Amino acid sequence: METDIFGQETKILAAAKQLVEDGQTSPETYTELLNHYGKLLRTTKRIIKLSDKNEQRLNQLKEEAQETNKQLEGMSTQLSKFLSPQLYSSIFSGSRAGTRVTRRKKLTVFFSDLCGFTNFVESMESEDVTSLLNLYLETMTTIALDYGATIDKYIGDGIMLFFGDPETKGLKEDATSCVKMALDMLKELDDLSDKWVDYGMKEPLQMRIGIDTGFATVGNFGSESRLDYTAIGSAVNRASRLETAADHGSIFISEDTYNLVRESIDAIELEPIHLKGIGEFKARKVVGTIDSASISVNLGKRNLSLVLDRLSETELEMTKKSLQQALRELDSFSKP
Repeated sequence: METDIFGQETKILAAAKQLVEDGQTSPETYTELLNHYGKLLRTTKRIIKLSDKNEQRLNQLKEEAQETNKQLEGMSTQLSKFLSPQLYSSIFSGSRAGTRVTRRKKLTVFFSDLCGFTNFVESMESEDVTSLLNLYLETMTTIALDYGATIDKYIGDGIMLFFGDPETKGLKEDATSCVKMALDMLKELDDLSDKWVDYGMKEPLQMRIGIDTGFATVGNFGSESRLDYTAIGSAVNRASRLETAADHGSIFISEDTYNLVRESIDAIELEPIHLKGIGEFKARKVVGTIDSASISVNLGKRNLSLVLDRLSETELEMTKKSLQQALRELDSFSKP
């Protein structure tokens, strides 16, 4: 149904034409004026129709754009799960291009591994292994992100991450954050010990961690169709070798890292250890933070570190009784 916004104009034209037809007026100028007025009215109507069509099309395009934005937001959310938050932000802010660009920077590199994990899970169902591994990785990842680490990759039950790129708080602060993060990871793993029983594990899982600070080449590696953001170099190799050499439930750090964190981290000097592909290497074993009371107990091939001021009064009393009982049993034990 045609709109009536030109109803009055239409009536005026009809009345004027009727006057001309009835001979009540005959000036040529009046007739010419009527013709021009009629043309103007028709042109205006066509413009209004086109405007209405354009408005409908604009509304349609707006709805399509909103739907596309929702799809992009969903894809962006999914993509963010495959990238560290810092890398994700730098890509979508435009500060980092998706090209094969690398640079040489000083990083603090972290490697961790679950001791004997393969042997633990040989008798477990695959669903339980998946659930256990996801619980472990989720817990460690949350701690890493809280400290601002860049998560490089998961290697089975192993984790590689680093501090210093794409964001940094400074070399000293990055190294300190990395070591404190490692201590919190060990503590959180101990707190998860009750969970392992649910999976039928007789002994709690333990981590070993290696940390080194040094120069590495960091950036995008790969092909034009598939890039991997990672770090390579001597610091990465040393951190990986330190993790392999570390005692169960312990953190081994290089002297370079220790020199940066010595004001806040307590670490004991070790005898030079042989690292594959590197040779004799000076390292330290982290005991705890300097502002916290802690003890370290060697149990054969395993190591137990306790940060005392993180234990409640009840936990301290239980620990004391357990250690006293262990000492009595050790004193009375003799091999046949």
